[in-house]
Amino acid sequence: MLKFVKGPLESIEGVEIYPIISLLIFFIFFTALFWWVFTAKKDYIKKVSDLPLDMEDNSIINQKESRS
Repeated sequence: MLKFVKGPLESIEGVEIYPIISLLIFFIFFTALFWWVFTAKKDYIKKVSDLPLDMEDNSIINQKESRS
């Protein structure tokens, strides 16, 4: 299996930079996400965490109103 992947890639010049770039993108994304989670305002987190419950309550109310 590996020879099917490794074989064609060996003929491409400069291909070794792509795994490094991928690792950097992965690391930067999750570092930024980790930083955002710990610096987010608690009020915002509470508001966003309640959204699914608020939407469910509103849909039930809207269904009752449409039946009337």
